[in-house]
Amino acid sequence: MFELFDRKGELTVREGSLPHWYQPGVTYFVTFRTEDSVPQALLRSWHARRDIWLRRHGLDPTRDDWKSKLRANPELDDEYHASFTREFMDFLDRGNGDCALRDATLAEIVARGLRHFDGDRYHLGDFVVMPNHVHLLVCLLGLTEIERQCKSWKRFMACEINRALARRGRFWQEESFDHLVRSPEQFEHFQRYIGENPSNAGLRPGEYLAFVRPK
Repeated sequence: MFELFDRKGELTVREGSLPHWYQPGVTYFVTFRTEDSVPQALLRSWHARRDIWLRRHGLDPTRDDWKSKLRANPELDDEYHASFTREFMDFLDRGNGDCALRDATLAEIVARGLRHFDGDRYHLGDFVVMPNHVHLLVCLLGLTEIERQCKSWKRFMACEINRALARRGRFWQEESFDHLVRSPEQFEHFQRYIGENPSNAGLRPGEYLAFVRPK
């Protein structure tokens, strides 16, 4: 059910505000976060250090194609995620922002949105709704494309959550993190990460919503 990235398979690299690789029927580890989940000063520092690292490796962070070029080098891509994505996940677990998704009703809106096209556009794997971010594993089906699907999820969820809170404005940070899963070992690593994220963040039952895909 969860096909992994095939380096020898057909591949499309699409440029844009979030350049990415697209391969039909492969699995991604995805993270998206609430707008206020990381303080701006911390975010600026992280971006500055990340940009220095990218330039040192011949990548221009001001260009739209830096992510696709990074993914063209799997070893460098893995180093990047180990150095910067992991650090960013640690920022999220500090519980910054108003942590609206700690509310079970709002967390269920997120879960309902993720499940809506399960089996149609994608196979949904394990996921966890944390107080200020979401992690999930998903295997795309047909022509489903990861960036567009993330935008669809967030648009629906934001509308429903804002309605429930009687508020307006952006709920999610525009950019999402998506990482192609390249091996069974990586898939199992992300499963463990999702499963252990609440306890590692010091959350108690009722402060998060977790789903484990039946085997």
